[in-house]
Amino acid sequence: MLEQDRNERLMQVGPETPMGKLMRRYWHPIAAASEFEDIETKPVRLMGEDLVLYKDRSDTYGLVDRHCPHRRADLSYGFVEDCGLRCNYHGWLFDEKGDCIHQPYEDTIDPESKLRGQVKVKAYKVQELAGLLFAYMGPEPAPLVPNWEPFTWKNGFVRIVFTEVPCNWFQCQENSIDPVHFEWMHDNWSIRLGGKTGPYTPKHLKVDFKEFEYGYSYHRVKEDTDENNPLWTVGRNCLWPNMLFTGEHFEYRVPIDDETTLSVGWFFNRVPKEKEPFEQKSIPSWVSPVKDEETGRWITSHVMNQDFVAWVGQGEQADRTQEHLGRSDKGVAMIRKQFFDDMEAIERGEDPMATIRDEKLNECIELPIIGKEVFVNGMTTEEIVNGDGQLSNVMKRFAFQVGQPDHIKQAFEDATGIKQED
Repeated sequence: MLEQDRNERLMQVGPETPMGKLMRRYWHPIAAASEFEDIETKPVRLMGEDLVLYKDRSDTYGLVDRHCPHRRADLSYGFVEDCGLRCNYHGWLFDEKGDCIHQPYEDTIDPESKLRGQVKVKAYKVQELAGLLFAYMGPEPAPLVPNWEPFTWKNGFVRIVFTEVPCNWFQCQENSIDPVHFEWMHDNWSIRLGGKTGPYTPKHLKVDFKEFEYGYSYHRVKEDTDENNPLWTVGRNCLWPNMLFTGEHFEYRVPIDDETTLSVGWFFNRVPKEKEPFEQKSIPSWVSPVKDEETGRWITSHVMNQDFVAWVGQGEQADRTQEHLGRSDKGVAMIRKQFFDDMEAIERGEDPMATIRDEKLNECIELPIIGKEVFVNGMTTEEIVNGDGQLSNVMKRFAFQVGQPDHIKQAFEDATGIKQED
């Protein structure tokens, strides 16, 4: 069990909270770059702050306070100029640094712009990488946006999926260091959801957890594997501070506020060798639903949708004072301790875990990846279609989240030659 005050410290992400200060030391994905092919502004709520994301006519991104400092109008209804975002109420114009660079009437009657020099809107940094738009809300100097190895892979078809999940981000991230849940939440539950009572999947016999430079890894042996299996020798990754990485995709758990999480999935599929070279001009995205419109029940047909059920089932904020951890939860205890250590570290003026500042290192941050050679070298269409392993299966069906739009299915088929099930 966890004491109430420590439980609250793990969950609260407001600007003046210990965890809020810590999480503001990292870059967080908040949108897809392709969204701005059709829009100029997007309202965003991040760690309890209401903001607006925009792309101006010079292709510069900005992230500023939702409300204009003049009369508090909603800047998400503003419009972009060659430089900056203009309030639609009285025309005040702000650049990506938050400086007011034009006040039409005030500048007319006061050429020295005295008022303009006194006005500034809250602004945060934005950077594009791998089709995602990342925001940084912390102190300077800002670290680098981690350029994870899969972001550098070629000949891939990538999709980005967003979902708003009505619960605290930390119970979502604890899922990232929990290998045994795969046996029950995904494998065995899927058997039951399919109308069968068995046989159940091979059970876990052994799990282990290790710290490495960019987070923690989890390792497992099941009845159908041994310690020579990559699931034990390589493992999967709980990346810091709020990610799961399993080989072909990243899952980010971004705090919207203390009761809501933005799930961001980045999914990579290497196109068949016959389709290379392939260059994706624009990375598509969509918002995946969480509930069945007819029944009002949570959707359970896809892998991450099943996870959402577990997260939300703990309540908007999990009450860890009532829990009873078992031996399989060693990884959960490890990451909790690391977060408390990191909160203390930043109070001492130190960088927290997995802060990237080395530009040479950041050209490509290598990770332990099961099946890396397939992602790097690819497979033929015949190997994909006739294969029965995980890497072939993820090409045949997008099993992670429900609701893939038809135009993205078609784009995948055009890129790969493979018709994919939703």
